[in-house]
Amino acid sequence: MEIKGKTVLVTGGAIRVGRAITLGLAQAGAHVAVNYHHDAGQAAQTVQEAEALGVSALAVQADIAEWEQVKAMFAEIHGKLGPVDILVNNSSVFRQTPIPTASVEAWREVTGVLVNGAFYVSNLAAVDMLEKKQGAIINIVDLTAWEAWPGFAAHVIGKSALLALTRQLAIDLAPYVHVNAIAPGPILAPADYSPEKIQKIAAKTLLDRWGTPEDIARTVNFLVESDYINADVITVDGGQRYGHRKSDT
Repeated sequence: MEIKGKTVLVTGGAIRVGRAITLGLAQAGAHVAVNYHHDAGQAAQTVQEAEALGVSALAVQADIAEWEQVKAMFAEIHGKLGPVDILVNNSSVFRQTPIPTASVEAWREVTGVLVNGAFYVSNLAAVDMLEKKQGAIINIVDLTAWEAWPGFAAHVIGKSALLALTRQLAIDLAPYVHVNAIAPGPILAPADYSPEKIQKIAAKTLLDRWGTPEDIARTVNFLVESDYINADVITVDGGQRYGHRKSDT
């Protein structure tokens, strides 16, 4: 599907990888709706940068874990940009959720976004896309969709569910909407990572370095434009899955 002139919704599209995805699609000529939860200032800045590329842009606040807020978000996008042609489910809450736990609040927060939120947003985007008989949905998962991380049960299960949702949506929305996922490896280090930890992670990849948000943005554009790729996932991890094999040589 051609990106130029289409309306895009990127959840969590104001910061970090989401911002790069938003601007990458805007650079290709898409009008962008930038969903955010808390970062109004960052969302406004991302909108300004997108508009400087010659497209229309809208910052729209919503906690996507809340169905009523998602419905209000789509009403605002419809009123200002029109129906959604392309959806990128990028929003994620990264919190530790050890088992056992005395509180389930972190579990609810993480899975509320990754599972319920992605479903709510995709559900309404599907209505727009099926009406036009064309659309693309890209889900941002990560390597935890295949391997567990100690202490991050909600994140691991949420990303696994998002990968499953990719395949389910592809089946249910066929043949008009193609749905794929991207699994990034190390892209942006958390602020609390030490230089030693950052280098240690880089050494686990086959390229001995971290990737960039733009690596993910380019892959998003590729998948949107690739009409014969469906129900699949592209891993953008610098070969991290196989990096441990370097020590075998």
